[in-house]
Amino acid sequence: MSLQHHNSSKVTEILLLGFQNLERFHVIFFLLLLLIYCVTVCGNLLILVVVSSSRSLHSPMYFFLTQLSLTDVLLSTTITPNMLHNVLNTGSSVSFIGCLSQFYFFSAFEALECLLLTVMSYDRYQAICNPLHYTLVMNLTFCIRAVLLCWLVVFVTVLMIFFTVSRLDFCGPNVIDHFFCDLEPLLELSCSDTLIMKLEAMFLVIFLAICPVSVIIVSYVYIIFTILKIPTVTGRKKTFSTCSAHLTVVSLYYGSLITMYVFPRQQNAKTLLSLFYTVVSPLLNPIIYSLSNTEIKQALKKLMNNLFAVSNGNWILGLCASTLKGEK
Repeated sequence: MSLQHHNSSKVTEILLLGFQNLERFHVIFFLLLLLIYCVTVCGNLLILVVVSSSRSLHSPMYFFLTQLSLTDVLLSTTITPNMLHNVLNTGSSVSFIGCLSQFYFFSAFEALECLLLTVMSYDRYQAICNPLHYTLVMNLTFCIRAVLLCWLVVFVTVLMIFFTVSRLDFCGPNVIDHFFCDLEPLLELSCSDTLIMKLEAMFLVIFLAICPVSVIIVSYVYIIFTILKIPTVTGRKKTFSTCSAHLTVVSLYYGSLITMYVFPRQQNAKTLLSLFYTVVSPLLNPIIYSLSNTEIKQALKKLMNNLFAVSNGNWILGLCASTLKGEK
């Protein structure tokens, strides 16, 4: 009986409709998405290289920033390549296992970004509200353990959701009106009772999204009260500038997520919001941190000068070597 029930799953392939309203502009949209993806990957990798190569940036804040950049690269790579294929072909099909895998990694990297932003807010809280004990609390061991714990918690928790979804029966239809495999459209295809799955998803949202944003809000309440106690305007501005980039990233990221769930159920609006936090947000994060952070700009300028000096040196050595060979 149970074996027969298990074998009732007939869906082996999922059709993603993607952006059906952009048939006339699909080439332009494809090129735009490709450009965004390339800039996203290059920008976040540049953050990794700059922080790693500059000793002045070897601090907890920039260590967490590298983890955020790595997460943005992985998140964008999980969504964008398949979306490019979808746009170019005005829809695409993916295997059922591939669809579940995309859902798993997308959910994991989204949740990981939530936790990393939370850890970064705790870092800013310690730096501003508890500066005398900052180096003692935010040491290298704590930072590494915090990041490893974030990765472990996310992938184990999301794995529970993945196994529950994989055990559901999908009898058809197999069409998803979206550009990637998200949980809600997947559950709409199931012919099983999804109550347990929805309860698990609610737990996931509370544990990995609502609780982290609550911690961020509390942290910034303490930060704001501490900044207001600073007697000079210059001191308040200088202190606030150390967390302005993080606050901007948090506002954009959680703003799109919250709007996604409280917005009326209009597919076009949901698609645009999903596009923002899966494609646009990973693009903006390195730009925001680079433009608003003097230390990163200085380290980037120093790195470019060093690379330029090395390339010029190699060119001169090559020219001298060729000249000597000609004289011989």
